[in-house]
Amino acid sequence: MQKEYKTLLTDATAKYEEKKSKFIAHAIPVSNEKEALKFIDSKKTEFWDATHNVFSYNVYEENLLMRSSDDGEPQGTAGPPVAEAISKAELQNIVLVVTRYFGGTQLGASGLLRAYGKVASMCLENAEVVKKILCNEVSIIFKYTSLGKLQNVMHIKDYEVKEIKYEKDVEMVVLVAIDEMEKFMNTVNEALNGNVNTKIGKETYRTVKVK
Repeated sequence: MQKEYKTLLTDATAKYEEKKSKFIAHAIPVSNEKEALKFIDSKKTEFWDATHNVFSYNVYEENLLMRSSDDGEPQGTAGPPVAEAISKAELQNIVLVVTRYFGGTQLGASGLLRAYGKVASMCLENAEVVKKILCNEVSIIFKYTSLGKLQNVMHIKDYEVKEIKYEKDVEMVVLVAIDEMEKFMNTVNEALNGNVNTKIGKETYRTVKVK
């Protein structure tokens, strides 16, 4: 698993027209190639009457996998500029489909490169970008009297509290970046004077909005 990467929070779209050819871009975040291919198929079904449904995606599974298709446009004039837009935005785990309805006038290779690249960039500019940070789920078990103090420390240090369980003692589950584990443990022990038990759980991603 990667320590961190940027992706989309939700789906995004954009429209662009060049010499009466209409270009419609749709992008979504995905977790794997199967999800990317499913989205591409859904757009081909939705826009079955379009002239082309060009796509590009990249996903990280064991390695970074990147794929794109010109879908019948002249080679290199459609898929690559869409892929380049994704690359320039430094996004990962994303699929972007550009649907084209031919307007009757040939755009030429340079025109196609420009149009596909432009609508793809517009789509990503309309998207809300987030950063995914690989974290450990850390359970902190402590006495009720320390709850307010520890909540304040979590807020000041900008740690994300996933859950709080109220039983005999309090159990607070916090998402801690894997590179910050030692610093986090020191902070908690200092705040509670060592009167705390901790358990390190599974790895998961924390989502942080990119300003």
